[in-house]
Amino acid sequence: MHTLVELFSQYDIVGAFLVNIEITAWSTLFSLILGVVLVMMRISPVSSMRMVAGAYVELFKNMPLTIIMVFMVLGAYAQLKLSFSSSFATNFFWLAVTGLSLYTAAFVCESLRSGINTVPLGQTEASRALGLSFLQSTTSIILPQAFRGSVAPLGNTLIALLKNSTVAAAASVATETSSLMSEMIEFHADAIIAIFLIFAIGYVILIIPIGILTTYLSNALAVRR
Repeated sequence: MHTLVELFSQYDIVGAFLVNIEITAWSTLFSLILGVVLVMMRISPVSSMRMVAGAYVELFKNMPLTIIMVFMVLGAYAQLKLSFSSSFATNFFWLAVTGLSLYTAAFVCESLRSGINTVPLGQTEASRALGLSFLQSTTSIILPQAFRGSVAPLGNTLIALLKNSTVAAAASVATETSSLMSEMIEFHADAIIAIFLIFAIGYVILIIPIGILTTYLSNALAVRR
């Protein structure tokens, strides 16, 4: 107990979790926007758009996240001079968000596509018979039902995103949990079990409510046919 009190007094553990939560929140927003665009491209009647979206999904789905995060620093920032702020901390934060968003968008797209597969084909044909354009039928009829049908996979994607936010250390974000955990172990090797338990329990506390909420929404919003 004494060790735990010392660790919490010496290190901003709660602040580190808040950084990961903030990274997750922004990445969720941007990956959701990009994922919706990608899934619309994947079901588009234009073959070139389907090919581009399919290539994007396959590329990012099969690429290790660590490589993407390292590229954001060594490639996008160092070589391509991509910068979001003059502040190093702020700049690397947004580089990490960008990398996570690009990576997670591929999984959001696939989750939504699984939801689209639950929408009866007759509804799409009926919307076209009514004179609705592809964009109108997709945004008004298909996507709303797809979201309801893909709550569970989207929830799993969010959980994975929260855990993946620890890879932000590869993008030089020095204030998040994995960076802090490494620092704590370096200076308090004798308390490694306590340090491990702090971060393990912290993520369990964050993830369990997401799972419960996802299960509830999945049952409540399920389309009854």
